[in-house]
Amino acid sequence: MPAFKAAPKGIKASKSEFQDKDKPTQIRYSNITAAKAVADAIRTSLGPRGMDKMIQADRGDVTITNDGATILKQMQLVELSKAQDVEAGDGTTTVVIMAGSLLDAAQKLLDKGIHPTIISEAFQKAAEKSVEILEEMATPLELSDRESLLKSATTSLNSKVVSQYSSTLSPLCVDAVLKVINPAKDTNVDLHDIKIIQKLGGTVEDTELIDGLVFNQKTAGFGGPHRIEKAKLGLIQFCISPPKTDMESQIIVSDYTQMDRVLREERQYILNIVKQIKKAGCNVLLIQKSILRDSINDLALHFLAKMKIMVVKDIEREDIEFVCKTLGCRPVASLDHFQADTLGSAELVEEVPITGIANQGKTVSVLVRGSNKLVLEEAERSIHDALCVIRCLVKKRALIAGGGAPEIELSIQLMKYANTLSGIEQYCFRGFADALEIIPFTLAENAGLNPICTVTELRNRHAQGEKTAGINVRKVDIVFLVLYYLA
Repeated sequence: MPAFKAAPKGIKASKSEFQDKDKPTQIRYSNITAAKAVADAIRTSLGPRGMDKMIQADRGDVTITNDGATILKQMQLVELSKAQDVEAGDGTTTVVIMAGSLLDAAQKLLDKGIHPTIISEAFQKAAEKSVEILEEMATPLELSDRESLLKSATTSLNSKVVSQYSSTLSPLCVDAVLKVINPAKDTNVDLHDIKIIQKLGGTVEDTELIDGLVFNQKTAGFGGPHRIEKAKLGLIQFCISPPKTDMESQIIVSDYTQMDRVLREERQYILNIVKQIKKAGCNVLLIQKSILRDSINDLALHFLAKMKIMVVKDIEREDIEFVCKTLGCRPVASLDHFQADTLGSAELVEEVPITGIANQGKTVSVLVRGSNKLVLEEAERSIHDALCVIRCLVKKRALIAGGGAPEIELSIQLMKYANTLSGIEQYCFRGFADALEIIPFTLAENAGLNPICTVTELRNRHAQGEKTAGINVRKVDIVFLVLYYLA
């Protein structure tokens, strides 16, 4: 039997061993309280009848949205919103509300003296069991079923500020995703292949899907071509302007002959670059934005215009990969490597979208129009969410009802399963099951229904075997939601 030595008389035991025993509990509770406060803040924006939030930033910028990811981002909770946005894209509000409810359930279990590790493990098992139940509820879907894809995209858009334009935006989002994948074998969608460009003017109804490439920038220079057929496009990452020294220095020109020589050499330097570009067969030049010096100067623009080369400058660094994939060209970092095999080709380039691209990569552009900046930004967020919904259907080709139907069904099934368990785990499963009812409760509350009566009636309908019964906030009733696709 191990022996324990007492501390020698007169020597006090280390204070850190005994003091602040309540501190971990206090920290745990404060974290739970903070998370619940976040959930309560965005809870009223859930569902088609949820309220929009007007958020004013420190600089005075105003954002109007009911997109959970955007609200969290504005509240500086970037990582939480990013995690959900990357994984699912849509449903951030639901996730945060559910997380707040689960933490509330965890707090009640902690108050009963149950250890946090036991609660965590039980919740993990409950989550795994929930996935099994949801898979049993799911209805298989084929990507060839365009009608179901359109209804799914419309469901996502119905709870947005731009919901009245869902009939225009839904087909656009479905077509965008189907153009960048092979429906027969692809199991994921890279949303970087769908570029969304905002353009002020017009209405959201004027938003269009372009099977080509769109730049925000106008053609640079004066006197150059604005329309080129049978275009050869080159993308450069070097500057067509006089080079700068590696260190700060001053050049003092003492007479006009030296000045004339400097200008002549500068002119010859730029002319050589332009001749090399022309020699490669390039007639449309795209130039990456430079942060060190001017990417191109007026003299270079003059020479390029004389040689009938169209110039589009200030291409953003993050757009380079998309441009290369679309045009089939390669970015060139030095003049020596600017050859004909690095160029892309297109039937037509003008100050409207570039179209007829030869060997175009699987990319598309969505040109979003709107009457003001607020509408433009919300339209872009809504389109992104709808694209993410279609991406989820590509990953997992199945549908489940909305309107709180899966949450109520999960709650009932987990309660039944909890009765087969014993001990503390049963308490935890019951807490998890109760927490899920927050979604139908909130949907009913935001729709102006009596939440207690609605959730009770939902439980009754599901107990009778109506697994897809959920809240239709448009009809203010409980219906079979697989028929309506309303969340």
